Amino acid sequence: MDPDGRANGAARWLAGRGIGEGARVALDVPDVLPWFLGTDLLGAASLVIEPVWTPAERAAVLADARPDLVVTAAAPPPAEPVERAGDGETFFYLPTTSGSSGSPKVLVRTRDSWLRSFAALGPLPGPVLIPGPLSSSLFLFGALHARWCARPVVTLPRWDAEAAARTEAATVHLVPAMLSALLAVLERRGGRCALRTVVCGGAHVGDELRDRFARVLPEAELIEYYGSAEHSLIAIRRGAGGLRPVPGVELDVRDGVLWVRSPLACAGQLRDGDLRAAGDWTTVGDLVEFDASGALVVRGRAGAVLSSGGRLVPAEEVEAVLRTVPGVVDVLVTGTPHPRLGELVTAVVEGSPRPGELRAVARDRLSPANRPRRWLAVESLPRTASGKPARALVTAGLADGTLPVEPLR
Repeated sequence: MDPDGRANGAARWLAGRGIGEGARVALDVPDVLPWFLGTDLLGAASLVIEPVWTPAERAAVLADARPDLVVTAAAPPPAEPVERAGDGETFFYLPTTSGSSGSPKVLVRTRDSWLRSFAALGPLPGPVLIPGPLSSSLFLFGALHARWCARPVVTLPRWDAEAAARTEAATVHLVPAMLSALLAVLERRGGRCALRTVVCGGAHVGDELRDRFARVLPEAELIEYYGSAEHSLIAIRRGAGGLRPVPGVELDVRDGVLWVRSPLACAGQLRDGDLRAAGDWTTVGDLVEFDASGALVVRGRAGAVLSSGGRLVPAEEVEAVLRTVPGVVDVLVTGTPHPRLGELVTAVVEGSPRPGELRAVARDRLSPANRPRRWLAVESLPRTASGKPARALVTAGLADGTLPVEPLR
């Protein structure tokens, strides 16, 4: 069914309930796109409710967003066109931070900030596969970028590597753990794959995963981007050139921490319904450096750096190495309390790798300080809507004993 027709129907339904330019609408619906587009037609901003939020997280988000209406209804049928209200500076989206490292924050984004982001990524071939819920800003970005490209969208309600491999999509948006799982399916089954472009964000893509992609999908392009909910796209990698800043985005490294000034950034954060405008230069605390070629090297979020035995351990770099081991679906590295070391480097592994091979890779490719001292197995890592492991939930679950783990044997 035509999404624009349904968007017009949603807009008329919302207008009949008093929604107009400048309003805020919370969408607690499985069929997000027509409601989102309909809200935007009216010049209002959408907050997409994440189904996996705890009651406390949901209450906190709604208290910060203060929506004028919470929508739970099915999308209305198509209707006559509605004239678009507002302009490029109109607030259209209230994204929330992923919660991978803490409680979600409610941000405010203008239309132009994402239109500039779409242009930075550029046109991509279609159909475009969106393999997860649009409550994730990563997947919503992919779906709206596909519309900007005038490409048809194929959706999956949740990540399924087998289903993704079977689609006729030419482009897919995903995160590194999903890419690894997709490549495993393609390696196992062989044969033709329709994909010609893979857009990968949300976490670091290691050299091994990049090389594996080139072997399995030699005719496809891997586009990696680095960004955040606060800044949208910051840097993009195409080919072998490393991450390069998006044109117009200014970067500054202060004591190893990245600060960003960008026309793609959000306008600020909502707290108790009020907008707290973002500063000119802002940071999310990512640790970075520039290599000899001038490419940006991201070491990870400061909150994901452990202090063990007086050494700082970049958890995301350790995870990237361990994900290369056959049988590892995904892995999260965190710290657990230790009386002498402060934190013990702890790997929580999803999948069924051979423990000896996992430890051998750690010995061969990680410095002694960065090697996990504690190895745990979990059936399934808690995840955010975009598919990233929920770091804060894993750390808290280990601390209070609620995460069902066993020693890796």
